[in-house]
Amino acid sequence: MIDILRSEWTKIRSVRSTVWTLAVTVVLMAGLSALVSGASKNNPGGPVSAEEAIIISLLGIMFAQLSMATLGVLVISSEYRTGGIRTSLMAVPRRMSLLTGKFVIFTVTSLIVSAVASAAAIGIGLAISQPPSVEMGDVARAVLGATLYLTACGVFGLGLGTLIRHTPGALVSAIALMLVLPTVANQLPGQWGRTVAEYFTTNAGMLIVTNQGQGSLGPWSGFGVYLVWVVVAAIAGAVLMQRRDA
Repeated sequence: MIDILRSEWTKIRSVRSTVWTLAVTVVLMAGLSALVSGASKNNPGGPVSAEEAIIISLLGIMFAQLSMATLGVLVISSEYRTGGIRTSLMAVPRRMSLLTGKFVIFTVTSLIVSAVASAAAIGIGLAISQPPSVEMGDVARAVLGATLYLTACGVFGLGLGTLIRHTPGALVSAIALMLVLPTVANQLPGQWGRTVAEYFTTNAGMLIVTNQGQGSLGPWSGFGVYLVWVVVAAIAGAVLMQRRDA
């Protein structure tokens, strides 16, 4: 397994698209934090508390989540597109070991980059907004929540990429499940509509970023619901990878 992990680490760090996508994630988080925080500060109705300033500084996460999901898709779909998956499976005939290696390396990489991006966004946002008082506990919680959320989005993309194998199809599915359908679900009428919206992918996952409850879900329970979606996609992809030809 150590050799598999080393091989996957070599793959992920030697592909330029990976480096660029990770860089885009950091730039989106930090750049939009500076832009929105600056605009908010110049607005008379700008943030009056550290909590509001932190939330504003993390608005870039709406775009960064898509870049992380895109990277997750590309980690495996690019191998199917180029035919490199056949070489990988010749070297590692145990498909689940190969897939586990991809998930482990990608998750660790995502955690590190997401933590850097989240900390940079909050640091820049607070430096610009300059709220009266800042609790380090609130900052640490926000960094942790944003880091876990972005990482989960990336793993979700990896699961969808394993399931669909086709890069455009997996990317469209990721955008639909993470951005389009959650918004549509919010418009559903009645109690059943509110329940569906509450438990739908990123609607539930974002609660850990905003640190606010929604209906019966709190921040951590909402993130737990999102992880169920992620795990289902990963398991479905693993089952089909085991059964289908390369």
